Amino acid sequence: MKNVPGLLLVLLSLPLPVLAQQTYFNVPSSDIVEKHELSVQQQFTIAESIRSGTTVSFGLGREWEVGANLYNLDYKPSAHRFMRNDSTTGQAYSPLLLLNTQKAFDITDQLELAIGAQTGFNLTPDRPAQWVGYLYGHVAGSLHDEHYNWSFGGYTANARYLGDGPRAGFQAGFDAGIFYQKFHLLGDWISGGHDLGQLVLGVEVYLGKHFPVALGWQRINRDGQQALVLQLTYNPE
Repeated sequence: MKNVPGLLLVLLSLPLPVLAQQTYFNVPSSDIVEKHELSVQQQFTIAESIRSGTTVSFGLGREWEVGANLYNLDYKPSAHRFMRNDSTTGQAYSPLLLLNTQKAFDITDQLELAIGAQTGFNLTPDRPAQWVGYLYGHVAGSLHDEHYNWSFGGYTANARYLGDGPRAGFQAGFDAGIFYQKFHLLGDWISGGHDLGQLVLGVEVYLGKHFPVALGWQRINRDGQQALVLQLTYNPE
């Protein structure tokens, strides 16, 4: 584990095509980054350990985006070290470096279908990396000039991505602009008793038009454990 932080810094500095799929908290939203625009999302889940997830999105145009992300970077304050899982599916593998893509198809002016995938490997310098993958599809809608947004659909993934539990299920999310681009209510839910199955509810405050900060309460489906979620976003739109 001693080499992991240095390796992560090297990987993050590489000129990779970067991650698509902004999320409400954990469920991808249907917001597609505009062509040649870049967005950044950083999330911290704070409990006994601190889990970091970094997302950078690039728009290709025609409702298409591609990218890469760094998930499940876990730091345990009591042990004063980063944690790694590359041997058991009792929890999701960590950390993960993923490439992904998302494509949206308009059904009406307020309704669309989105499909997406994430695929990559866990970062394990001492043994061969293992492949992880996640595939989803959902219907997304908006109201009042996109001030209120929602999505609902299904997913499937392998055990190294999810941890032990069902390999498929449902996911949903919403973003309610009570005072648009000033104060929003956010929430999402992923079904299943695996490591990713959870409910998150929270609020989002805009420090500027392009800089929302969200704070959420998370509850794990499997055992009811709770955590605090802090999410920082730069959105060019």
